[in-house]
Amino acid sequence: MTTVFIGLGSNLGDRSDFLRRALDALDRGDFTAVEDVSSVFETSPLDVTGEPFLNAVARIRTSLSAAALMEVLIGIETSLGRERGGKGTLPRTIDLDVLLFGDMKIQDTLLTVPHPRMTQRRFVMEPLAELAPGLIIPGEVRTAREIADDLGRRHPDQVVRNLGPVTPLSS
Repeated sequence: MTTVFIGLGSNLGDRSDFLRRALDALDRGDFTAVEDVSSVFETSPLDVTGEPFLNAVARIRTSLSAAALMEVLIGIETSLGRERGGKGTLPRTIDLDVLLFGDMKIQDTLLTVPHPRMTQRRFVMEPLAELAPGLIIPGEVRTAREIADDLGRRHPDQVVRNLGPVTPLSS
């Protein structure tokens, strides 16, 4: 089993519901299990049109390869109405990104891990730092918390508000 960190984001429709449904799909998967989830953070869109995002990071365990997990994530996105294509970056019901896959470095046509822009984005680093503050990202020397704090100092105009925990789906 590999520990994987997944970034979740939504800025279209019932954003909270899309986050919950994506987490539920990951937790119900035959080869994935959600171990922990950060708080939900509301963030202003960056390089995307539309409403503010709700973002979170989940730590999961999986027996899948990185490529197979990516296919599962794309399937979840599609089942939740994610539309791809068109010009520019579209608003989305759900966006699922593999941020870290164990301590591996992966570069292929489908996936780059660690996620290539994660250390430049407060909406990724704030929830990751909450979940795993002492985590050292492969290729970095600073902890997730140190990177998040640095981004906060350098980009105070990027609004990142902690809204508290993800509300679970009713059983």
